[in-house]
Amino acid sequence: MNRIRYSRRTHKQIEYVVKCLLLACALVAVLTTVGIVLSVVFESLHFFAKIPLKDFLFGLKWSPQTAIRADQVGSSGAFGVVPVFTGTLMIALIAMLVSVPIGLMSAIFLAEYASSKVRTVVKPLLEILAGIPTVVYGFFAALTVAPMIRDLGNSLGLEVSSESALVAGLVMGVMIIPFISSITDDVINAVPQALREGSYGLGATRSETIRKVVLPAALPGIASGILLAVSRAVGETMIVVMAAGLSANLTANPLAAVTTVTVQIVTLLVGDQEFDSAKTLAAFALGLLLFIVTLLLNIIALQTVKKYREQYD
Repeated sequence: MNRIRYSRRTHKQIEYVVKCLLLACALVAVLTTVGIVLSVVFESLHFFAKIPLKDFLFGLKWSPQTAIRADQVGSSGAFGVVPVFTGTLMIALIAMLVSVPIGLMSAIFLAEYASSKVRTVVKPLLEILAGIPTVVYGFFAALTVAPMIRDLGNSLGLEVSSESALVAGLVMGVMIIPFISSITDDVINAVPQALREGSYGLGATRSETIRKVVLPAALPGIASGILLAVSRAVGETMIVVMAAGLSANLTANPLAAVTTVTVQIVTLLVGDQEFDSAKTLAAFALGLLLFIVTLLLNIIALQTVKKYREQYD
């Protein structure tokens, strides 16, 4: 009897220790996130003390070439974020137009139409794209895709820049295909087979079952995969540097050179610039703005998926 009491007491002590360890891990994750956000906000406030918020959000020119010392020439710059954010959205949109249809269609084929032999061959080959380093994609974009797009544009009488948003978006879209395809494939396979059988029992064809039963049931997971792909596109740097350039041009022409928020953050934090200058602090302001926009998009998407899931259930 004493041995049983001792065993129970030992188990309770072990459970308490494990509980404290798990709580500590959770607190580390939460505090790390809070620390990152606060550090970005703190440095952004220093930036907005130097540059008005209105000029940053609505300015149409981005040229943060401030001087390192006050006695140097060019001590003032332009910090309008509109051209940078426009380039980010343009490249991400092109990437999504490429990756979402191909990723969804390939996932539907693998999950609903392909035989087991075809699936065992095609799925690993498709996911190899996810393991290729982004710098390799950048070389591919700069050395292969960019000349092809430029020659095609010249043959059609179009003026194509050597570095363009179209090239970066196309290659980035190819890179993102495995993310959408893999997640969508797993989500579709998780849909209960009973839903398919019930649809077939009502006389629906396979395509009708996929469109009206399987895809609505898998919509939350598909939306999560697309959100992950959007975040991947917005946060990509190497492909944009090598294929789209560093020019902050305010344009809607995908054949022109543009830049993105992440590329500018990297550019601003490289070199001998002092961390109390407006040029360096602009990187934190860009990061804060990107964080807020991404957070809002995630909230809107989660609310939309939640509402649709309630209607479907």
